[in-house]
Amino acid sequence: MTTTVVPARAAWSSVVRAGETLTITDLHGNQAVDCLVYDAHDTSVRYSAPDTIHAQGRIFLTTGSVLLSNEHTPLMTVVADEVGRHDTVGGACSKESNTLRYGHHTWAQHACVDNFLAEGARHGLGKRDLVSNINWYMNVPVEKDGTLGIVDGLSAPGLTVSLRAERDVLVLVSNCPQINNPCNGFEPTAVEMTITGTMTSAATTTSAATTTSAATTTGADTTTTAGATSTGAGTA
Repeated sequence: MTTTVVPARAAWSSVVRAGETLTITDLHGNQAVDCLVYDAHDTSVRYSAPDTIHAQGRIFLTTGSVLLSNEHTPLMTVVADEVGRHDTVGGACSKESNTLRYGHHTWAQHACVDNFLAEGARHGLGKRDLVSNINWYMNVPVEKDGTLGIVDGLSAPGLTVSLRAERDVLVLVSNCPQINNPCNGFEPTAVEMTITGTMTSAATTTSAATTTSAATTTGADTTTTAGATSTGAGTA
């Protein structure tokens, strides 16, 4: 098992092997977690919001939802959800969208697109590889007139969502830095990423420097917080 605490506004990435489970924990409540998923061996195969929405017949994700690729093949499956629904259509905040929605004074504010580009570059990904993303925990209801709302989240401290990898996948996360709408309660906070299952390689990476040890490949519990790694005596 590997556990990483992702600080407020930070990025994270990891390869999650087929059969392993990624659990995201909203440590403090009301924190949106933007997410992209790619086939770890062929990143041209990546999460597709249209395929996923069409296959399940609804726009929200919850237990049983299968994240489909642009080839209509399964990438990950939501196997447990303590929140109830997660957004697929709200997209990722950017300097451009912040400026359009909230004014030019927001241009210098960090945004999810910045996180995705910086973290994706570690894996050879660029702007053309960014697609419509998932927003775990984000509450984006569709109003009667068809417009989208961004309102207070449905989550609470400690609530989790867990996904099983159906193949080896690369997961990119932006722990959303947005402060201009209620998606993070106007105060971004840390979240936790935990990978459980049979580890076959040192797959986990973070945007902070991480010290790896033999425990990553032998199954001992590993916890990373802001770049420091500690190893426990337990086994996954």
